[in-house]
Amino acid sequence: MASKLAVVFAGQGAQAVGMGRDLAEAHPECRDLFQRADEALGYGLSKICFEGPVEELTRSNHCQPAIFVASLACFHTLMREMPELQFAGTAGLSLGEWTALQIAGAITFEDALRALEARGRFMQEACEASEGGMVSVMGLAPERCADVAAEAGVEVANLNSREQTVLSGRKEDIVKAEALAKVAGAKKTVVLNVAGAFHSRLMQPAADRLAEFLAGVPLVTPKVTVLSNVTGEPHGNPDQMRRDLVRQVTGSVRWVGCIEWFAAQGIRGYVECGPGKVLSSLIKRIQVDARVANVQDVGSLEKTVAALKTAEWEA
Repeated sequence: MASKLAVVFAGQGAQAVGMGRDLAEAHPECRDLFQRADEALGYGLSKICFEGPVEELTRSNHCQPAIFVASLACFHTLMREMPELQFAGTAGLSLGEWTALQIAGAITFEDALRALEARGRFMQEACEASEGGMVSVMGLAPERCADVAAEAGVEVANLNSREQTVLSGRKEDIVKAEALAKVAGAKKTVVLNVAGAFHSRLMQPAADRLAEFLAGVPLVTPKVTVLSNVTGEPHGNPDQMRRDLVRQVTGSVRWVGCIEWFAAQGIRGYVECGPGKVLSSLIKRIQVDARVANVQDVGSLEKTVAALKTAEWEA
């Protein structure tokens, strides 16, 4: 099996009640993973994943560890079905970067889980302390979006593709940014249904608290390449990794940069592990010759395993 393949992991917003349930029912190792999560956190994360309610799953301190565990369940089941599978690198969108670091051996499962619960809690509290929002801008060049952000007093939160940029800031400034984006020629704008202004300066209190938390969390150099959201390039030593994970809370997610870095290394195949297929769609917009597959349940697992065994993926 060729190794010109990358594995990618989704971020917050991909969650759905029931995620991971059929994999846990079909595969004992997935069931064990959810049980380990329940024990590490001291509450029934698996029940929230499998049964909801959606209001509980959506809370950042539940959502972030939940997507992390569900994504790992997808990845480990794929590797169980295809132990010969090799990948040249991994990355994730925002919290998905933590999942990538975990499969690369940079952080233990339990440490990552507890860190994400704390990260989610810190971010939730920062949201509740400020009136923030986000708007997705489509059909406007990233450079023009940056100009709009500067004029409106907001920040670029996500560089998702060359056709989609997300801006973040105070709600009244987001209203101004949306209007300015339309005047600048944006094809479409969507105010996101989110708790606050993620990846902006309004998250600084959460970043400060995460820095304190991470000071006591052991990190080691990844065994495979893991790309950093804030640089779009591979993570460095553990100290740099820790700084980047803190910077990520307030900084821009450079997803375009991550995929362009992979493409420059000759990577054309991507497997998205976890709920949804948002990253697969974004990757195809950034790298038009990319091949994408996803694992989010038993059905998609079977389809992806079959696809990866075809000649098309042996390149």
